[in-house]
Amino acid sequence: MPTVTIADSHAGSTARIASELGFNCFDFRVIMNGQSLNVLDSVPGFEMGGQRASGSGIPILFPFPNRIRAGRFSWEGRDFALPVTDRFGNAIHGLCLDRPWRIIAQGTNFVTGQFQLSVDAPDRVPYWPSDFVIEVHYKLVENCLRCSFSIFNPTNRSLPWGLGTHPYFKLPLATDSRMEDCLIEVPAAQRWELIDCLPSGRRLELDEWHDLRDAAYLGSVMLDDVYTSIQSQGEPFDCRILDEKSGLQVTLTAPPVFREIVAFTPAGRQVVCLEPYSCPTDAVNLTARGIECGWRTLKPCEEFQTWHTITVGSVLA
Repeated sequence: MPTVTIADSHAGSTARIASELGFNCFDFRVIMNGQSLNVLDSVPGFEMGGQRASGSGIPILFPFPNRIRAGRFSWEGRDFALPVTDRFGNAIHGLCLDRPWRIIAQGTNFVTGQFQLSVDAPDRVPYWPSDFVIEVHYKLVENCLRCSFSIFNPTNRSLPWGLGTHPYFKLPLATDSRMEDCLIEVPAAQRWELIDCLPSGRRLELDEWHDLRDAAYLGSVMLDDVYTSIQSQGEPFDCRILDEKSGLQVTLTAPPVFREIVAFTPAGRQVVCLEPYSCPTDAVNLTARGIECGWRTLKPCEEFQTWHTITVGSVLA
């Protein structure tokens, strides 16, 4: 399948995007200390198709991130049933991460893709209360990959939505380091209680095994948690992966609309996922229970824009 390559020729950074596989940026490389550093992890041959859409690169999760319980929810008096695809019988990761997107703009260091439900996946229109348009704009500036998002409601009905991405960060950051000696840092004060990967509705204070505010070694934690109560004071916040031996770090920066961070260490892989979400798992059903969780709605012809960045640099003292 064709892929798009963008580059910053001055810095030597490159990114590759699989436009026909959910507009997934599955390869991001930078030059650090004269060596090429591969930031993202992807299953070999991902860009050729036939692999799990949510298992490589940066899957785009929309109009809901993570799971919806049993694939069922109600909206404005209508009941909806999504295909259930996880091992617990839930719908997972939205409607556009495994379908082709259309490229609508492209330059040397940027590319923009667009997905409209009624155009690009008309068979999935019955699964959601409204048609939608999502555009994702990738741009490379030196060692920073900026991901910008635009969400538009083209209908005369309300559009409920949540947005997330699922970056797989490759570890360690240098060949002479170890994953166990890398640290992750997430400025969150609480996490959602999960039962079979679904929030109960309770927020939990962090114990010593889950508190990532002062950074934790990946060799001492096993994570599959939805963090919340991000400490940002309304400003963009940073999550970090630090490789002490190499002196390198990867920083995910996001505005506070991304009010949840999923931290996940997949078994058997040298990776960590730091996933910015605008709402937690099963947010549409939590909202129906009266639990405030960031589930959003766009009015007819309304648009919403946001962004996050992934930057590679030296560890700052």
